Amino acid sequence: MIRELKKNIYAVGVQDWDRRLFDELIPLPHGTSYNSYLVRGSQKTALVDSVDPARYQELLGNLAEHDVQALDYIVCNHAEQDHSGSIGFLTEKFPQATVVTNEKCKGFLMDLLHIPENRFTVVKDGETLSLGDKTFEFILAPWVHWPETMFSFLREDKVLFTCDFLGSHLATTDIFACNSNVLEGAKRYYAEIMMPFRSSIVKHLQKLDTMDIDLIGPSHGPVYKKPFHIMEAYKDWSSDNVRNEVVIPWVSMHGSTEAMVKHLTEALVKRGIAVKPFNLTKTDTGELASSLVDAATVVLATSTALVGPHPHGLYAAALVGALRPKTKILGIIGSYGWGSKAVETVKSLLANLKAEVLDPVYIKGAPRKEDFEALDRLADAILERHKTLGLL
Repeated sequence: MIRELKKNIYAVGVQDWDRRLFDELIPLPHGTSYNSYLVRGSQKTALVDSVDPARYQELLGNLAEHDVQALDYIVCNHAEQDHSGSIGFLTEKFPQATVVTNEKCKGFLMDLLHIPENRFTVVKDGETLSLGDKTFEFILAPWVHWPETMFSFLREDKVLFTCDFLGSHLATTDIFACNSNVLEGAKRYYAEIMMPFRSSIVKHLQKLDTMDIDLIGPSHGPVYKKPFHIMEAYKDWSSDNVRNEVVIPWVSMHGSTEAMVKHLTEALVKRGIAVKPFNLTKTDTGELASSLVDAATVVLATSTALVGPHPHGLYAAALVGALRPKTKILGIIGSYGWGSKAVETVKSLLANLKAEVLDPVYIKGAPRKEDFEALDRLADAILERHKTLGLL
């Protein structure tokens, strides 16, 4: 499916409606897209990024539909294979084409795809490439979310190609972002992929603020005709601002931890705090990740399996620790039967977060009156922290 974005700039990528798992890790409830962009200059023709190799034939069909007989340049903004995986095939199909990328990305492509070194043109930050009446400017943008990422900016048309940055896993016939579902998908994408790199994101957004951009073309999801909206959303998500919310990922083997979660949830709600509990045996990982973007507090609730946290609790703690949300307060609750090192294990997995860890409420057996009272004190402690943060 080919769409014209601006004169002689076309979206020629592929929609993957049926894909439901990305990197064997990330659920895709709405599929995804692999965006590739054809740019025809007065003298040269370039393709910006490619598609997942499983969809290469569809990309070829789109190029054939547009009567592309030759490519002069294949611009690679990011080496991850869902964007770069077809470049090796393209270099065989178009033997005169040069792969344009930065030095670090070149190394990755040689390792991952075995593209010969003589097929590359290496660019540095701020360097340009002329297509005649169109000029690419290349902007190095490391750690959104790999170290070799760059952006490609068409100066005359004010079009910025950002690869994964500002994208969303969303298959759609609407090439331009036009509804709230796009922002919801973009937030989920940010949470799953970009959130660990908040400090880098802030720096890159500041740089983009100095540029005159009409249109943003990411490599997943629709194109932004109004870049202001997605950029403002990213500024909010990557800021230090948090909301009066508590996220409780939980798993319970025999009902004790579940009873504790229910009691704590009610106690927090009575204190005017929004709560988002997630049963880890049923939860969509992406929804949990998205909830972490704004929450002031995370309370991990897990029962004990042998002497450690339940595997679902272990995974949730590892996920929170890896995503590094801007959470300010952490809590740990749960129960055990005959022995447990769950609290120590969970704390070690959350050590990356710059957050205060409240006293855990980790009990033996089914909760008693004094255990529910301890949960009430935990709710009071969370309330006081939220007040101190100015959330109440």
